[in-house]
Amino acid sequence: MMIESLDDAVRARLPARALIAGCGDVGARVARLLVAQGLAVTALVRDPQKAAALQAVGVQPQLQDLDVPQDGGDWPLLFWFAPPPATGDADTRLRGWLYAQRGTIARLIYISTSGVYGDCDGRWIDEDEPLKPQTPRARRRVDAESALRDWCLRRGGTLAVLRVPGIYGPGRLPRERLQAGMPVLDPAQSPWSNRIHADDLARAAVHAAALASDGQAYNVSDGTPTTMADYFTRCARLLDLPVPRVVDLQEARRVFTPAMWSFMEESKRLCTERLRGELRFTPRYPDLETGLPSCLSRDGLRADVPPA
Repeated sequence: MMIESLDDAVRARLPARALIAGCGDVGARVARLLVAQGLAVTALVRDPQKAAALQAVGVQPQLQDLDVPQDGGDWPLLFWFAPPPATGDADTRLRGWLYAQRGTIARLIYISTSGVYGDCDGRWIDEDEPLKPQTPRARRRVDAESALRDWCLRRGGTLAVLRVPGIYGPGRLPRERLQAGMPVLDPAQSPWSNRIHADDLARAAVHAAALASDGQAYNVSDGTPTTMADYFTRCARLLDLPVPRVVDLQEARRVFTPAMWSFMEESKRLCTERLRGELRFTPRYPDLETGLPSCLSRDGLRADVPPA
């Protein structure tokens, strides 16, 4: 991740301290960005190895299993990046953690998913689109949004929700899928999909921490929708792998896993005017053409391969 200096309007409205729950790839990017701005950052992590890596870049790790929640104390800013449980229609992990809190959290930033909108027949949609989640994965995110809104109303904190589509970046490319020779749906039949580079998502989260309106939701996308077929084809060329073969709807239903097929049943294009206007955010990578090359490391090694 390229660490940059934020503009004065963003930096001036950040507090001195921040807590990150669920400090995986995106959380670590946010943590490094905040540390570079001079914030004292604490991260709740379960893995001691990950804790050591965060400590090496100036983050204070705190070992905690979020499914066995502890009171976190008072915080001016919380980023909740922890995923919901793998099953069910409710985010019991988040709800349990909120129930355990006795301190004050002034501001919460939550990463949700654009899947909360369900299928929109390829229309351009903004954040006022009704929520109609079609999968348990999306219903858990709607439940989390609701839990956070209720908690903030009762406890006095402010909330911003980031509705995020597919995330790509170094370490996040579909190498294994492409190496396995999985096909793609015919571009003429492929639904619209949206994406955001991991570095841009981290920056957008920090902009939201500084500038978001209370209770507001923001579509966080690069603003250039394409198709899954286009994405996988571009990734294959970038990684010098065979371009995936094209199949029609009938064969796709037969060979795709249920999880893969669930993405084929939703088509939407995300409007990002609120992100760009209210949060004063412009993505560094506004499309796949500019973003995918950044996923290769400067020394020529494949940056999509996670470090050991």
